[in-house]
Amino acid sequence: MKYGFGIDLGGTTVKIAYFDETGKMLDKWEIPTVTANGGSQILPDIAASVKGYLAQHSIPDSDILGLGIGVPGPVNAKGIVNKCINLGWGVFNISETLSSLTGFPVKAGNDANVAALGEFWKGGGQGCDNMVFVTLGTGVGGGIVVEGNLLHGAHGSGAEIGHLVLNRDETVPCNCGKYGCVEQYCSATGIVRLAKLHLEGTDAPSALRGVEKLTCKGIFDAAKDGDKEALAILDQVYRYMGEFLGNVCSVVNPEVVVIGGGVSKAGQVLIDGVVPYFKKYVFHAASEARFTLASLGNDAGAYGAFKLALDAFAGE
Repeated sequence: MKYGFGIDLGGTTVKIAYFDETGKMLDKWEIPTVTANGGSQILPDIAASVKGYLAQHSIPDSDILGLGIGVPGPVNAKGIVNKCINLGWGVFNISETLSSLTGFPVKAGNDANVAALGEFWKGGGQGCDNMVFVTLGTGVGGGIVVEGNLLHGAHGSGAEIGHLVLNRDETVPCNCGKYGCVEQYCSATGIVRLAKLHLEGTDAPSALRGVEKLTCKGIFDAAKDGDKEALAILDQVYRYMGEFLGNVCSVVNPEVVVIGGGVSKAGQVLIDGVVPYFKKYVFHAASEARFTLASLGNDAGAYGAFKLALDAFAGE
């Protein structure tokens, strides 16, 4: 039996998990992501943690097939990262760098793509060949699996569905520099922004008024309590989500759409709101896509990262 590590590199923490080759997670832990000095300490910290774990548990290097890592930025098939803004990274080969630090082969991918692979392998997309995965969190990420293969794209930015343009009349820029991106309306921050704009445009009473810090969860909670303005805000959000997922699925024709990220904690009410608009906007032959919630939670990235390594290095 061989073993390996799946690493999910985030802006504040690095999630590291230890797997056997069947995909069973045997252990997991986190270390802080130190972004000071251009993120120069991040990979040495990961290497030290991995090697420390092996030493602590007396695991020989020969048992390890490799490491997989998901990073918050574009990564091409050769492992070259094309800038991770929130980590302070420029352009370099992360696979080669981390491999030299650990002594193990490394396979890298974009974090959203890698999380999609995790859900495809062990989560909400199990048993399918074609899947669209969307993460609704601080931003909107995505991952697409076509006929069993993860879509990376020529420059590592395949499935950046959060930056499809939904509103050509938007005057406020997205973080990416464009205007009217999906992320501006369907992320947790985008939903709060829509709520504030809606409340400014009406005098109708609402439990959302006067809230010290308006949150996405607060909007969903108010809607569940029947607040008319919260319901109107979410209906606008569902329309945006239905339109953008309809467009994506018209291209990909997946069997399943898996929704993850913090916003997905709203549960079935989110799917029930999105699907009618999805049916309105999607091409008819792609309209039978099944919607489900992600099932691996914060572990999806680690599972997918290990699957990258498993596919690349098993049997070597």
